[in-house]
Amino acid sequence: MPDTSVPPQESVGGDPSGRPVGHAGARVDVAEREAWSLGTGGALLAIVLAVVLVVTGFVLFGVADDTDTGALGVLGVVLLLAGLLLPTGIAVISPGQTRVVQLFGRYVGTVRRTGLVVTVPLTSRQRVSVRVRNFETNELKVNDADGNPINIAAIVVWQVADTAKATFAVEDYEDFVHVQSESALRHVAMSHPYDHADDGENSLRGATDVVSAEIAAEVAARVVIAGVEVIEARISNLAYAPEIAQAMLQRQQAGAIIAARERIVEGAVSMVEGALGRLEADGFVQLDDERRAAMVSNLLVVLCGESRATPVVNAGTLYT
Repeated sequence: MPDTSVPPQESVGGDPSGRPVGHAGARVDVAEREAWSLGTGGALLAIVLAVVLVVTGFVLFGVADDTDTGALGVLGVVLLLAGLLLPTGIAVISPGQTRVVQLFGRYVGTVRRTGLVVTVPLTSRQRVSVRVRNFETNELKVNDADGNPINIAAIVVWQVADTAKATFAVEDYEDFVHVQSESALRHVAMSHPYDHADDGENSLRGATDVVSAEIAAEVAARVVIAGVEVIEARISNLAYAPEIAQAMLQRQQAGAIIAARERIVEGAVSMVEGALGRLEADGFVQLDDERRAAMVSNLLVVLCGESRATPVVNAGTLYT
C-alpha cells in the first residue's frame, strides 16, 4: 500500500521543530536604501527639458504631416512621449517626509531629500513620515506580580527609522506599534508589584523611571521588525483597580498611621529620657523608682495622646 502518512512539518521552511513561530521565510527581507534623485535644480531642469521635448515633438509631428516624412513623425512621437513621461518623476517633499519609490512593484529606494525633487519616472511613490510621534495606550487592567488587579497606561514616543521595513515588512506599521506597545506594557506590569517590593526588586509606583526604561526597551524589541525605533516610554496612569482600591487605600492609611505612631513614640521616649536626665543632673529633685515610673507614665500619656491633656493637681503624696 502507498504511504499516506503526513510528512513531517520540518519540510516547511526547513525548521526541524516544525513550529512556524519565528519562521524566517515569513518575513519580508528588505532594508532601506537611497533612491536616485536630484534636488530642486535637477527638477527644474527636468521640467524645462520636458517642455522642450513636448514642443519639439509637436513641431516634428507637424513637419512630418506637411512633408509626408514617416521618420520625422516617429521621432516626434518619441520626443512627445518622453516629454510627457519625464515629469512623472517630479515630486514635492516636505521636511519630515519621505517617498518610498517603487517601479512596477519593485522597491527602488527611498528619497529623503526635501523640496522639489526628481526621481525615476514611471514610479509610484508612497509617502512615509519620519517625524516623531507619540500616543497613549489604552488603560489596561492587569495583575501585578503579587496578583493585585491594577489599571495602567503609558505614553510611547516613536518614529520611523527604516521606511522600507515600515512599508513592506508589516501590513500597517502604526497599528502594529500600538498593539505591540500594549502587549509590552502588559508584560512589564505583570513582572513587578504595584508597591511594597522586596529587597532588590522594583515596584511600579516606587521605581517609575526604571519601569519606564523597561517598557521602552520591551516595545523597541517588539517593533524593530517594522523599522520603528522607540525614543521614550512613560507611565501615564497607574492605580489599583476599583474593586480593591478602597481596601488598598485602607492598607496604605494603616501603614501611614503605624509609621506616624512609631515616630511619635520614638520622640516621646527621647523627650522623657532627656527630661529625667536633666532633673537628676541638676539635682532639682530626687526620684525613687516608683515616682520615676509614675512620671514616665504621665509624660508618655501627655506626649503620645491625641487629645489635649487635662492636668490634675495632687495635694497629697503618691503614698497617701
